[in-house]
Amino acid sequence: MSKSIAVLTDIHGNSTALNAVLKDIDKQGNIDHIYCLGDLVAIGHETNQVLEKLISRNDISYVRGNHDEYIVNIFNGVEPGSHGEEREHHYWIAKHMDEQYLSFIEKIPKRIETTINGKKFLFVHYHLNDQYQFLSIDPEPSTTKLDSLYQDEDIDMVCFGHHHVLHHFRGKHRIYINPGALGCHSKPIANYVIINIENNGCINCLFKEIPYDNHEFLLNYYKYDVPAKESLLSIFHGNQDKKLLKNS
Repeated sequence: MSKSIAVLTDIHGNSTALNAVLKDIDKQGNIDHIYCLGDLVAIGHETNQVLEKLISRNDISYVRGNHDEYIVNIFNGVEPGSHGEEREHHYWIAKHMDEQYLSFIEKIPKRIETTINGKKFLFVHYHLNDQYQFLSIDPEPSTTKLDSLYQDEDIDMVCFGHHHVLHHFRGKHRIYINPGALGCHSKPIANYVIINIENNGCINCLFKEIPYDNHEFLLNYYKYDVPAKESLLSIFHGNQDKKLLKNS
């Protein structure tokens, strides 16, 4: 029997987008499991709502992202690893996060390997070096580069996030998928992917863009006076707030 999984990544504190995607996943009726590839928090301000929703489900596996790691560092009295207004933003996120969620984030691993219908999957937030540290984002990834990174891995499919744009590469020995960020987009759209693994080993990917109403989410950056809001709204949400502010 074929198996279907949903893969999502980079929720980034946007529970409004997350709810839209989970509603679409549940509507499918045939998703066996969900894999979340990290960066549950930061950038967006709906930290507790995101974590509450995720923890309420028992059909999701997680890997930890760099922003999740920054927040854990702050709670543990360690410098987060960010700088300037980004660092200020992370301290604000940590201050407003309910401490009951800390143990949940702390327990999230940096990679998951599993076999689905005979195909070996690797789930990571982003590519890791030998010290389990995230590599810098490659703005121009290619099949050749990815094959080189994973040449020693006995893996059929690598699913990753972090770089917020969609990627779909087929190398000589494996497939590489990044569904694109769920919680950050220049339009009111949330991304994820459904992967179907047939009994014969055939893998089919359906990339989905789920529309949702992000007006309140965007305007609440101003309501809550989120640190670095101007930069975050420009870089990660395409200044969609400007039109809303003009019309409000």
